[in-house]
Amino acid sequence: MNQDLLRIIDSICRDKNIDRGSFVTDLEVAMASAIRKAYDETEEAEVKLDLASGNIQATVAGQPVDMQLLGRIAAQTAKQVIIQKTRERERTSIYDEFTERRGTIITGNVVRAEGGNLLVNIGRTEGFLPRSEQIPGETHKVAERIRVLILEVREQPNQVKIILSRSHPEFIERLFELEVPEVAERIIELKALAREAGYRTKIAVSSIDSKVDAVGACVGVRGSRIRNIVDELGGEKIDIVRWNESSQILIQNALKPAEVQEVALCFELGKATVVVAEDQLSLAIGKRGQNVRLAARLTGWDIDILTPTEYNKNLELMERTVREITGITDVIIDKLVAIGCVSVADIDECGAEPLVSELELEPELAERIVETSGEAAIRQEEEREAAARAKAETEAAAQVAGAGHAAGTSPSAFVAGEVDTAATEAEPAEEATGMDAAEELVATAVPASAATGEPGPPDSKAAAPAPLAMADESHADALEPLTDDEAEQAAALVTPTPAGMDSLSDLLARRPEPPQQASDGDEADANGAEQHEDEDTSTPSADEAASVSNNAEPPVPGQQDSV
Repeated sequence: MNQDLLRIIDSICRDKNIDRGSFVTDLEVAMASAIRKAYDETEEAEVKLDLASGNIQATVAGQPVDMQLLGRIAAQTAKQVIIQKTRERERTSIYDEFTERRGTIITGNVVRAEGGNLLVNIGRTEGFLPRSEQIPGETHKVAERIRVLILEVREQPNQVKIILSRSHPEFIERLFELEVPEVAERIIELKALAREAGYRTKIAVSSIDSKVDAVGACVGVRGSRIRNIVDELGGEKIDIVRWNESSQILIQNALKPAEVQEVALCFELGKATVVVAEDQLSLAIGKRGQNVRLAARLTGWDIDILTPTEYNKNLELMERTVREITGITDVIIDKLVAIGCVSVADIDECGAEPLVSELELEPELAERIVETSGEAAIRQEEEREAAARAKAETEAAAQVAGAGHAAGTSPSAFVAGEVDTAATEAEPAEEATGMDAAEELVATAVPASAATGEPGPPDSKAAAPAPLAMADESHADALEPLTDDEAEQAAALVTPTPAGMDSLSDLLARRPEPPQQASDGDEADANGAEQHEDEDTSTPSADEAASVSNNAEPPVPGQQDSV
């Protein structure tokens, strides 16, 4: 029994990572509490555990006590005290362990997800991976094995909270130490790092050994080393640049792959003015300014990228403004450019103190330079804002005009569908009313005697020249009353046959056109009339028209609708 107790003590200390002596002390305190619970609590109780033999010696007021006779309540009290003390020791052990491992990479399994936050099993405890420390666009499943960085360890009353991260820049450094042995051995040093998690990372490296290429060692053979890091980050782009003590060269390297023409540094403002060609401007700025933003964070300089035209324009404005001040020479202007003041805004932001200390100018002259430059900078900013507003107004007007033009010329698909449906429904009605309009035209224009072959009243000729009514209102103004010969010829056309309708069209087409401009439909009717004139060059007489009317076949049902 005593040896089993010692084995249990060793097992608990090993599993919980608790000191054996501390655990034995807690065990003795728990058993002393149990004795006081069973006897008078005011009595002095002492318990000693022999680590060699495992024997327990307990005394109350100097009298030995048998631990097996204390009872169930005393044993339960000892159990609660042991559990409480063990948890406290374990919590302290976890806090000390992970505090020492802060900033290192650990591998764990995803236990569960709670509102975008992940709980990761990292061995003795669970770590907390918040959404803000995850790589954007990355998703993890339960039981997935991931690498995380121990970012922070917090001790709370009831637990130890371990904050994990995958988006911290230090996570990249630890991955390089795992994948590149030269980095772990400190042959290659990571000088600076700038990261936008999930998108792009820029890292500057240098080597203390001239025989080791820093960039090549980090990339690996055919990119094997850097590919493992990129895969771990979910395809995040990594730019490895060569470190240089010269800020100008470092800025040029940081803006790769863009080619830099000139770099002007202003140490007073911590600003670097970079000149690139027109075709390299978008490459230097990057997508949404990402390249220049990471380069600025990597180098520690506020980078302003200009084209040669803009750079020369700023220099000319500064020179023209400063020369208006009495006492300014070319040497002073060259010194202003040398300290990085390449625009009136730079001089206004620097102030008079650097001009006095660096250029050794008189305080009054420096004040006048700064004041004049500030006024010019304000005017330049107002002009720039006015130009931006004018451009915005022009673009807005162009958009409105384009929208109006599109609405007037090309209807939407919904409107076009409605028009096609209406046209389809109107086609049968037009076919049905076509013959009715033709019959009404003949009945109105032809006298009753000509239509029936009987002599009419004496005033039938006077009633003949009546205005014609046609279905197409566009031709109503272009028609004139028919003559007697035309009325007799039209009498033969009362029977609505296809041949009769064609002859009626020929008759109407040969009439003189009105002086006003004809529409497209009139031109089409005139062309059809000319074709029919080529086929029938002679005008039939009244007798021939009568014979045609007598020999005409009776109307066939269905032909009228087809016409």
